Amino acid sequence: MGSADMHPVLFEWRIPSLPGLGALGPVTIYTYGVLLAAAYLGGLQLAIIQAKRRGLDQTRVLDLGIYIIISALVGAKLLLLITDFQSFKDNPRALVDLLRSGGVFYGGLIVAVIVALWYIRRIGLPLWTTCDVFAPGIALGHVVGRFGCFFAGCCYGKPTTVPWAITFTSPYAAANVGTPLNVPLHPTQLYEAGAEALILIILLATESRGRRFAGRTFWLYMLMYAISRYIIEMFRGDPRGTVFIFSTSQFISVILVPLALAMLIYLGRRESPAPKLARKAA
Repeated sequence: MGSADMHPVLFEWRIPSLPGLGALGPVTIYTYGVLLAAAYLGGLQLAIIQAKRRGLDQTRVLDLGIYIIISALVGAKLLLLITDFQSFKDNPRALVDLLRSGGVFYGGLIVAVIVALWYIRRIGLPLWTTCDVFAPGIALGHVVGRFGCFFAGCCYGKPTTVPWAITFTSPYAAANVGTPLNVPLHPTQLYEAGAEALILIILLATESRGRRFAGRTFWLYMLMYAISRYIIEMFRGDPRGTVFIFSTSQFISVILVPLALAMLIYLGRRESPAPKLARKAA
């Protein structure tokens, strides 16, 4: 079993005392924040590359990506607030932790999709082709982001005796997100990073094969992610809220799998229209 002496704090910069101001205290740079920023930037860069390959307006795609990043951050925190509302209600000070946390991925995904659909329609980008462009970027960003979760100790797994179990030891993790210390746990953060990496490879390897149609890559991503997330949730040990007998993310997965299958069948049977170019800015 492995021991994870995590590094939730990447480094601290101690600011020297200044005349008249005194000691300003250290500036703390958290590993999670750095990797989260890298996840968004890496995913956006891949989306721009994909947009160029498909002949889309890269400037418009960049603008859309910024909207997606902002809405994903808001949505992820909003769903965390909803699923763990009682805890925040009982301890309002925990709202400070909400600002520091990454939130629930599904919340960010749902709000980002809603905002993206609005913006795509507003500027005239082709809907499903644009969604296809962003799907691999979402997968790449999620791979990097889950490593951030691993270093922070959040999204941890249930206690286990499997040989690849991870034992967290950092007091920062226990204080910030309640990670159990000195207990072998399923490395669910790495499970999900691995699943997303596999999904990314499949998306890139198959997007030019078989019968191509707009929306195939996006809904294939949704299908594979929903299945993998449902399974990984079985090994999670952190509080995540429940809906009926499912965790919140499992419940969303149960809805998303048949929806993704239906959309793949529906879009696959449609005649693929000619690519639609984005309108130029007025």
